[in-house]
Amino acid sequence: MPAGEKNYDPNFTQHVIDTCGPNTSPRMKEVFGAAMKALHNFAREIDLTPEEWLAGVQFFNETGKIWAESEGKRNEMHRLSDITGLESLVTEIANYVQTDDPNYSPTSAAILGPFWSPNAPWRKLGDSIIQDPHSGTVTYMHGIIRDLKTQQPIPNATFDMWQASSNGKYDFQDFPNQSDNNLRGKYKTDAKGEYRLYCLRPTAYSLPQDGPSWQLLQALDRHPMRPAHIHLMVTHDEYKPVVTQIYPKDDPWLETDTVFAVKDDLVVDFVPIKDVPAGMSEHKGPGGAATRELHLDIMLAPKGMAAHSGPKL
Repeated sequence: MPAGEKNYDPNFTQHVIDTCGPNTSPRMKEVFGAAMKALHNFAREIDLTPEEWLAGVQFFNETGKIWAESEGKRNEMHRLSDITGLESLVTEIANYVQTDDPNYSPTSAAILGPFWSPNAPWRKLGDSIIQDPHSGTVTYMHGIIRDLKTQQPIPNATFDMWQASSNGKYDFQDFPNQSDNNLRGKYKTDAKGEYRLYCLRPTAYSLPQDGPSWQLLQALDRHPMRPAHIHLMVTHDEYKPVVTQIYPKDDPWLETDTVFAVKDDLVVDFVPIKDVPAGMSEHKGPGGAATRELHLDIMLAPKGMAAHSGPKL
């Protein structure tokens, strides 16, 4: 044994894995085995002490306690997955698509995050998602959803979007300042594959500065800021869905996004609007007329192009 190397039981980890019973699914055994090897090797590599192990146990207990005390409204474990980059990594793995032409690729995926709602209302093309007063910038947002292989528009695609208000809070976090489904909406593309709507130019915000996720960020000397962003979920029965986020190109937190979700093709430009587009009435809701415009096209890959479909546990 080389000098300084610990003589830990070399068979222990495999013994733990081998205790899986005969009814364990192959995928479950693969996942459990890989997890135990990584976890045990981590403990051996750093000589994890009993005090450090117990501190970790207490840390995760506090994570679950926040979920319970918030009655499920604050998913602290989800947030920990985000700030350690795990959700962004899983998103990359799940959405990998191989293309024949490197110049064409689907719109990049980004993390779903904890704030999506299945109850967002259907809105008509041209309608605003802005329901309540704000101090933000009203934006005309539009674009075409296209087929990655043919470059043709995709009619009847669902364009689902949500965003925080100008105070950095989502609707259900912000009673009584925001009504249900403020800054949320689902749209169907028209025969030309186009969507069009009014929204806000997004605002950067901080993750909560309390609880286990904040403790970890402090221990790592990291900031809690998310760059300004708009969430998108674009779906169609014949295409692989895209769940993503878009970011203003001048946001100061792009390089150090605390959840590692920024990708180059998701950085966009909100330009001064020149004219109210044909077929769009001037925005009459909170905040007055739009002063910015965002043109964003989305590329969807046909389902047959998906290169990854993980087996069930």
